[in-house]
Amino acid sequence: MLEVASTPKSRRERLRTGLSSGSLLRFPGAINPLSARLIEELGFEGVYLSGAVISAELALPDIGLTTQTEVVGRATETARVTNLPVLVDADTGFGEPVNVGRTVQLFEDAGAAGCHIEDQVNPKRCGHLDNKEIIDPVDMARRISAAVGARRDDDFVICARTDARAPEGLEGAIERARRYVDAGADMIFPEALADAGEFEQFRQAIDVPILANMTEFGKSELLTGDTLSGLGINVVIYPVTLLRVAMGAIERALATISNEGSQAGLVTDMQTRKRLYELVDYEGYNTFDDSVYNFSLDKKGQ
Repeated sequence: MLEVASTPKSRRERLRTGLSSGSLLRFPGAINPLSARLIEELGFEGVYLSGAVISAELALPDIGLTTQTEVVGRATETARVTNLPVLVDADTGFGEPVNVGRTVQLFEDAGAAGCHIEDQVNPKRCGHLDNKEIIDPVDMARRISAAVGARRDDDFVICARTDARAPEGLEGAIERARRYVDAGADMIFPEALADAGEFEQFRQAIDVPILANMTEFGKSELLTGDTLSGLGINVVIYPVTLLRVAMGAIERALATISNEGSQAGLVTDMQTRKRLYELVDYEGYNTFDDSVYNFSLDKKGQ
C-alpha cells in the first residue's frame, strides 16, 4: 500500500543480476504508472520508459522536444509503483556532458535502474526514420564518460545507444559500440539493426550486454523472445506497443460512440471496475485508512 516494498538500490541490483544471468529480460514500454503495475503483475522482468511514448502522449513528435523535467517526472511516477527495474530513454542526455551527468543523477533520485543515451545530434529523431545524423564518436564517448562519472550508485546501468547502422553501416556501428564500452558503457543498444544475422554479428563483436529494440513499423525484423535469447541478447524492449494498442482501441471506441450514439457495445472489451480497483489497490488503501482513523481512546488518553 502507498509505496512498493523494494528500494531503488535493490531494483538496480536486480537488473544487474538479470544482465549476467544469461536469460532474456523483457521490458515492455509503460504508457503510464498503471500500465507498469500490469507489466509487473503479468510476469515481465522490467519496465521501459520510451521517449517516443512520452512525446506522443504530449502530442509531440519524437524529435527531442520533451524536457529533462518531463522525463524525470515520468520516471519518478513509474518507479514509485513497481518493484521491477525501470529503464529510461534519456535521448541525447538533454545537453552537453555536464547536463548528461545531471540527468543521470536525477534518474537515480527518481528511482530508475538505468538509462540509455544515444549518439544522435540534438535535436534527434526517431531511430527508425531515415536521414539521422550522428555526432563524432569522441563526443559520444564524452557523454558516456560523463554519465558514468556522475552516477553515485555503481549498479545504475549506463547503456549507450548507437544509431550508426544506417549512416555508417554495421561495421561502423560495431566500431562505435566498442568505443562506448571503452568509455564505460555497461550495455549497448544497437538501434535499427535489420535482422537476426545483424544481431548475431553484433553479439559476437561486443562483450557487454546487448539490448534489442522490437518496435513495430520500423527497420528491424520482429524477432521472437526465443530467437533473441538464442542469439545471446540480454534485454528486449517493446517501446511503443502498448501505446499503439491503446490508441487503436481508443480511436475505435470514439468512432463507435460517434456512430452508434452509445458506448454500450464496448463494455465487454473494457477493463472492469473491479479489475481497476485491484490494480490501484483500493482495498489496501481502505485498510490503511481504517488503521489510521478507526480508533478510540481510553480515558487516560483523552
